[in-house]
Amino acid sequence: MKKSSLIILSAIGMFLFFFSKPAIHQDPAYHQFIDTRSFLGIPNALDVLTNVFFLLVGAIGLSEVLKKSILVQKSWIVFFVSIILIAPGSAYYHWSPENYTLIWDRLPMSLGFMALYVVLLSEHVSLKCEKFLPWALVLGISSVLVWVFTQDLRFYFWIQFSSFITIPMILLLYPSLYTHKIWYGWTLVFYGLAKWAEAKDAQIFEFTHAALSGHSLKHILAAVGLGCLWWMVKTRKVR
Repeated sequence: MKKSSLIILSAIGMFLFFFSKPAIHQDPAYHQFIDTRSFLGIPNALDVLTNVFFLLVGAIGLSEVLKKSILVQKSWIVFFVSIILIAPGSAYYHWSPENYTLIWDRLPMSLGFMALYVVLLSEHVSLKCEKFLPWALVLGISSVLVWVFTQDLRFYFWIQFSSFITIPMILLLYPSLYTHKIWYGWTLVFYGLAKWAEAKDAQIFEFTHAALSGHSLKHILAAVGLGCLWWMVKTRKVR
């Protein structure tokens, strides 16, 4: 079986898995975070303020991309701009957590995720893949809009989870045009830790004696993971 066929079949398998299930609606309990403390008039202060790390990582990453000659520069630019946009989008959501504000949290994340996917395909499979960047961004936006208008998260989850499954496959099956590929792996590790921290919001809050909640820690871990990609871009060389 061709390597590309394996990746395509994995994405199709995830599609069939999600759409064999009933419609998935947003759980209202998702908006109930443990740390609701205010600071200087900012509600849910730590969950709001820890988004500054996305702004910092996005800014230094964008600066690095703009001053270098990179084979898929457009996709990297869109990726780091999306990371910058996560900061106000996520801060807005955590200021007043509800379905409407969650839209502005998910939109930049979806754009960044799809831009990074195009980067991976372009640098590992074929440089021609970058021409699909506009379509990938439309797909990312659509995954959020489908949820907004249908209240069904299956399409959004399919985009997220099929990408998460196929990214390690791309990294393992294809050589990169650049050195320092290991940093993609560290990004995946920190992404996994961030999802774990998100699931353990209350337990981490209790363990740290209310110093930091799991969701605030999620923001920090996710930003560190994204920072690994900035460092990779900064230090790698063309093979």
